[in-house]
Amino acid sequence: MAEQKKMVNDITAMYEDFAKWYTDVVKKAELAEYTSVKGCMVIRPYGYAIWENIQKIMDSMFKATGHENVCMPMFIPESLLEKEKDHVEGFAPEVAWVTHGGSEKLEERLCVRPTSETLFCEHYKQIIHSYRDLPKLYNQWVSVVRWEKTTRPFLRTREFLWQEGHTIHATAEEAKAETVKMLNVYADFCENVLAMPVVKGVKTEKERFAGAEDTYTIEALMHDGKALQSGTSHYFGDGFAKAFEIQYMDKDNTLKTPYQTSWGTTTRLIGAIIMTHGDDNGLVLPPKIAPVQVVVIPIAQHKEGVLDKAQELCDRLSKICRVKSDVSENSPGWKFAEYEMKGVPLRVEIGPKDIEKNQCVIVRRDNREKYFVSLDELEAKIPELLEEVHKGLYNKALERRSNMTYTAKTLDELKDIADNKPGFIKAMWCGDRACEDKLKEYAGVTSRCIPFEQEHIGDTCVCCGKPADKMLYWGKAY
Repeated sequence: MAEQKKMVNDITAMYEDFAKWYTDVVKKAELAEYTSVKGCMVIRPYGYAIWENIQKIMDSMFKATGHENVCMPMFIPESLLEKEKDHVEGFAPEVAWVTHGGSEKLEERLCVRPTSETLFCEHYKQIIHSYRDLPKLYNQWVSVVRWEKTTRPFLRTREFLWQEGHTIHATAEEAKAETVKMLNVYADFCENVLAMPVVKGVKTEKERFAGAEDTYTIEALMHDGKALQSGTSHYFGDGFAKAFEIQYMDKDNTLKTPYQTSWGTTTRLIGAIIMTHGDDNGLVLPPKIAPVQVVVIPIAQHKEGVLDKAQELCDRLSKICRVKSDVSENSPGWKFAEYEMKGVPLRVEIGPKDIEKNQCVIVRRDNREKYFVSLDELEAKIPELLEEVHKGLYNKALERRSNMTYTAKTLDELKDIADNKPGFIKAMWCGDRACEDKLKEYAGVTSRCIPFEQEHIGDTCVCCGKPADKMLYWGKAY
């Protein structure tokens, strides 16, 4: 691996102040900017281009599994929101309310959509009458509002972009299968598109989504050892359907209640990309969602033929990847630093000596390895290197997670790890809520998930010492 010389001096080093490093990257890479509305952000073109690529790929995965896009209203009448008791209680502290329309006070307050379960239920009641109407496999791409107290760009904002899938099925078995299937879609996307390894599992009852019978999650580990919940999938059973009196006539001419799911990911994924792959020079983008996958930098561009050759390479590569050529009057060094900061996966350098040798220089962003490539082989080499960058990013993140995952068998051992070794902590749990609460109070960790892939690391609860048969991932989280 090439030596990692720091190229961008106005980004705070990770080890000095991780939160400041994160904010510096968001602003310097022109991903987002603050606004006069506290907790809200402007997603700038480069940041939005990343989201568009995430959206495009993920949307195609949803459609490949039979889902259709819809769009629900932004506003929810208070009476509608209150139909599902557990749901409204779970969201009450974060709800923003509309009380006036123009200068007139509304007869009923309207909630600004924090999530859309109640709206979908109202719609389902209108359109579902027979078993022939099931299942409904819906998704929507919208913004939602949750009045968060502590905010940070992409990770936690009062308004954010997301997708929320909502499905309704004839049987519990179908709905449960859907819940797990969509969690696997998220895991596949994170690992094979974002190069971000995740742990799949189910949330404890305490951490469950309001109104759900089960919540499944994918948990990723960031550079600083904190967990980031990166996608969730919820099985609702028939609770919402009963609350909204949704019924259908089955094949045996009896009225039955259907079963529901919902699942979502957000622009938080951009924060996950920054904190999983970024370094002290800025962004490091996975190739599949990078707005620019290859940048062509002319060297000594004032010399005859260099700009023409750079444009020629750009035209050729545009057929196989997202590419741009920077022909501005800035120095090559400035350009190198600029595209390092923006995380462009590959840099192609072409100068007079390269043209003489019918070659170019290709530099990888993830490790700065340099390749001298014949111009005749460029179309073959670029896709190969983009794939290598993806694998390199994934393996590096996986190795980091492995090195930052610990095992604890006693309460004092868990606390010592939590205080001194950032990362995931694997420990047994008896299933008692009191132990889960005590671990948060005593060690500052929360349950991240009960992983599908269980390991037997003991027979007793790390907290109380009673018999335990569940291994959990614990940790500090965003």
